[in-house]
Amino acid sequence: MKIKSNIATSGNGFIFNPATGDSFSGNAIASEILAAMNRGETDEHIKADILDKYDVRPDQLEQDWEDWLVQLRAANLLEA
Repeated sequence: MKIKSNIATSGNGFIFNPATGDSFSGNAIASEILAAMNRGETDEHIKADILDKYDVRPDQLEQDWEDWLVQLRAANLLEA
């Protein structure tokens, strides 16, 4: 998945969609994920990195990942 090119993100998890004027805020992990998505890293690579860095079960990460993607889609932040 890749964030749309016009979406502005910051290191502290702030997300701004200039096309709609909508803004969102996330936590430090959200910021890391957004940066990785912007670099074009694969979902699998991003999830593997999270599993290496944080104390999270793989099944919990999968559930959280799917919830995250639903939120990004609902906010129209992902490229088609």
